[in-house]
Amino acid sequence: MHHHGYAWLGEKKTFDKESIRRPPGQAPTATSETELRDRYREAVTVFPTSDLPPVQTAHWLMKPPSMIRGTWAEPKEAGAWLGLQLAEFAPRFASGQDRETIRLVLLVRTAVERLTWGGDVSLGHYLKGALFHSVALVTCSPNRASPDLPCPSRHPRD
Repeated sequence: MHHHGYAWLGEKKTFDKESIRRPPGQAPTATSETELRDRYREAVTVFPTSDLPPVQTAHWLMKPPSMIRGTWAEPKEAGAWLGLQLAEFAPRFASGQDRETIRLVLLVRTAVERLTWGGDVSLGHYLKGALFHSVALVTCSPNRASPDLPCPSRHPRD
């Protein structure tokens, strides 16, 4: 088992486009509404290559390996990376409560515990202005939420 890290920073209005944050589902039929066919077409072309965080954390595994920001065998190592991500962006968090050091330490500690039993972690914060920061740690080999998803990149020790 290992863990992949993912991060995204962008405009909140882009993050809100859920149709491109979901993998394409079942293809619409010829009698489906035009809007449904258009959304499906967009999901097929955009989802696999978009760096936007997927709605379901495990779906990061469906993205290209180039989107992985780091890979760790140990949950504590992945947690350290998460802590660095949070520390880097915390001064820009829109909420003062989200910037509190104790809160950030607890988020990292909880993330490490979750990774230990094979769970995933996904955090997002509004930044000052109209930006959103998303960071995720996804367990691989297998993923607990989606065990059928293949790992996009093997860890050297696997």
